[in-house]
Amino acid sequence: MHNIAKTFFPILLLLFAAVVTAQNGKNNVGNAQRIWLDSEIGHQGDYQWKMIKAGDATDPGEKISLSNYATANWMPAIVPGTVLNSLVYNQKYPEPYYGINNKIESKLIPDISETGRDFYTYWFRTDFTVPQSFKGKTVWLQLDGINYRAEVWVNGNLLSTMNGMFIQDYIDVTDFVKIGGKNGLAIKVYPVDVPGSAKPKSWGAAGEFHNGGNGNIGLNTTMLMTVGWDFTFMDGIRDRNTGIWKNISLYATGRVALRHPFVKSELRKPDYDQARETVSVEIINPSTSNRVISCKVKGEIVGENITFEKTFRLMRGEEKTATFSPEEFPQLIINSPKLWWPVNKGPQNLYDLKLTVSVDGKECDSVKTRFGIREIVSDRKTPDKSRVFYVNGKRLFIRGTNWIPEAMLRTSDERTYAELRYSRQSGVNLLRMWGGGIAESDYFFQLCDELGLLVWQEFWMTGDTRHPHDKALYMSNVESTVKRIRNHPSLAYYVASNESTEVTGTPELLNKLDGTRGFQMQSECEGVHDGSPYKQVNPMQHYENTASPRGSRVDGFNPEYGAPTLPTVEILREMMDEKDLWPINKEVWDYLDGNGFHLMSTMYTDLVNNYGKSSSIDEFAQKGQLLGAINSKSIWEVWNYNKLDYGDRFCSGLLFWYHNCSMPQVASRMWDWSLEPTASLYHTANSLEPLHAQFDYLKNTVSVVNDYYREFKNYKVIAQVYDINSKKVFEESAVVNLPSDGVVNDALTIRFPENISQVHFIKLILKDEKGKDVSSNFYWRSNDKYEGSKTLTGPAASGFEDLSKLKQAKVKLTYKVREDDNNYFVDITLRNTSGQIAFFNQLQFLNSKMSPIRPSFYTDNFFSLMPGEKKTVTIETAKGKLKDGAVLALKGWNINKQEYKLK
Repeated sequence: MHNIAKTFFPILLLLFAAVVTAQNGKNNVGNAQRIWLDSEIGHQGDYQWKMIKAGDATDPGEKISLSNYATANWMPAIVPGTVLNSLVYNQKYPEPYYGINNKIESKLIPDISETGRDFYTYWFRTDFTVPQSFKGKTVWLQLDGINYRAEVWVNGNLLSTMNGMFIQDYIDVTDFVKIGGKNGLAIKVYPVDVPGSAKPKSWGAAGEFHNGGNGNIGLNTTMLMTVGWDFTFMDGIRDRNTGIWKNISLYATGRVALRHPFVKSELRKPDYDQARETVSVEIINPSTSNRVISCKVKGEIVGENITFEKTFRLMRGEEKTATFSPEEFPQLIINSPKLWWPVNKGPQNLYDLKLTVSVDGKECDSVKTRFGIREIVSDRKTPDKSRVFYVNGKRLFIRGTNWIPEAMLRTSDERTYAELRYSRQSGVNLLRMWGGGIAESDYFFQLCDELGLLVWQEFWMTGDTRHPHDKALYMSNVESTVKRIRNHPSLAYYVASNESTEVTGTPELLNKLDGTRGFQMQSECEGVHDGSPYKQVNPMQHYENTASPRGSRVDGFNPEYGAPTLPTVEILREMMDEKDLWPINKEVWDYLDGNGFHLMSTMYTDLVNNYGKSSSIDEFAQKGQLLGAINSKSIWEVWNYNKLDYGDRFCSGLLFWYHNCSMPQVASRMWDWSLEPTASLYHTANSLEPLHAQFDYLKNTVSVVNDYYREFKNYKVIAQVYDINSKKVFEESAVVNLPSDGVVNDALTIRFPENISQVHFIKLILKDEKGKDVSSNFYWRSNDKYEGSKTLTGPAASGFEDLSKLKQAKVKLTYKVREDDNNYFVDITLRNTSGQIAFFNQLQFLNSKMSPIRPSFYTDNFFSLMPGEKKTVTIETAKGKLKDGAVLALKGWNINKQEYKLK
């Protein structure tokens, strides 16, 4: 099990890949000429980084940082990355994500709670050249994030000490580097002050499953989940993600520098037809001269014919904020602004701001930022006092989710792009940055702006852990983060903590730095109630609203409500030895399920067995996708039914717990950690399509949902029922007028024939006023009666063994391959040429080793085809993924598997 060649499975390399999209985030930082110091290992950068344990480095920092320092006994390092990532790369320890390698009892990877902080305190170093073009300028070294404390040495000089995981540092290295020559950079990285341990604490909420270990990691301002949580390893990440986890770069400015531009919009109500823009930027004089500098700051909103400028005076070392108000510059009043909207509500209009500063007519620096004009507010003027959000004056039903960061910070822009593209495909409109995680990258927020995904940002405190001891350090990290992300229109809301309180002064600081977004103290207050369920339940309980032992959860605003989905069989095989897959090895499966928290080896297995006992892991995994599909569909459609004022209760928002995976786990979600989607993604996307017809397993009724801000009249919803022989046994239709952002509930009732087969199928079709199909939905149902929340019975949960009686169907597949500069596209046409339903078909894009190509983007998957039905699907993937050829495969419940080698 512990063989490093086997455990360091190939998909890991994807996480450090450099791709075209990776440059997008870096190019958006503003300053024109910038050198990125990424390592050539893992990131395909230009720099050779090496590292050594601090206790093994006999020389002091001033020697280590010299450009001619010998590092023969040092090991290669991944930067950005962590100590443990590099140690695994160098085969000092086995791959933590495989089997039970990471388990403390396995004794394979030392835990910092047992070794002490010195064990994971390391020196990192590299050499770099400052280009001749920087001569005569101010040279800056920018460090975007180190966890947790660091000494920064350049050519024998200790120039900075960084503290806290989320702070950016800008170091003036002008007088300490050689222009045109080689320079040495050495960084000594210390772990968090108090690593905490996985041992359970004596305090905390009842039944909280020992999340956060003994709670002491909260004394730091860091990524709290590294000590262990039920959605990742319960005993945590061994080094607590010590390392240079974000980028380091080098750039140059003239005598004055610009930093942290900010655009603050104020929209005129009630028509939102005029925007007043206040622009500000920090200006810095790093000079050692006592002469006062006079500088001119110019601004331009690109393409809008809006320019403005002002002169400022700066003393030696002075930093001040230059502000341009609409009172002083009326051109900053924009009539008929192009507003930014979240997904389905309107376009994601964005503006570009460019700022320059010059001295004596010579440009010294320039920065740029992208912003959107919109207003996002919330209140509690609802029937049950729950919180409701408004965008540009219109009420918004939140169909959101919780974002969990990669557990070991094995991230990349490619990974960010894939996960956010999947998020957008799923149909959600808000991502909650849970308080035990991190502040995500600039590229993350850039993509959220472009995709119309709102962001709820929490600030690294939870009720499961203590609060930061160093309040000033915490506040400085908050300030640095807010200045970095506040221009993004996707950023919707600030929350101090997950299920806890706040550091005194937080709301005042946020108002000073921003003032355009709402704030609440913690995730479960001010009209947001507590969450659950978190684990597997009988899907019927979602319809009945008994999924949580805490009582009703389908009401108001629920910040955490979800269920797991099993990964596909190919991914399961990458996670553990074959002998542990089947029969299910409970020790391994439970370890990869947060110590069994999501009940994958128990209740999930029992529900899968309701489709018939499996004889292999392949069969079990296929049936597991059916359960995952119904899980997701039942949750989202119940919330659709009850949105705002249209259901049995008032519901203003749901945040699914959670939709992406921090590490390989058998309790997967819409996609696995390896970026292979599950059936949950596509059935969520179907449930959250903007115009959607849906079935209620408890009421047997059909409802129609509209997520657009406009009405639709004279639409027609059709419900059809087919028996196990694919014979239509029921059809009924109804004309519906869809209210703006509303629901027509119980538009019709399906009456199932008394003698219908034990397993049968429901097809829903929504047609517009011209008869064109705008929505299609498909369900499988049994005749089993629901016998209550303490059972695993019901038409969505049990009695599916007769699916084995489905007759063979035939699906004809044709495809065409096309390409652009970066990607391949496979356009697939599928037609069911038989008289039988082709049930639950999966397309797969495989490499020459028959492993899924990741990430690949399917417009649909895990779908069923009615007799004679035609469907088109497009698969997209980066060209670099197809170096060794590719295979297109189609498999399903009752069709013969088809494989095509693509040339």
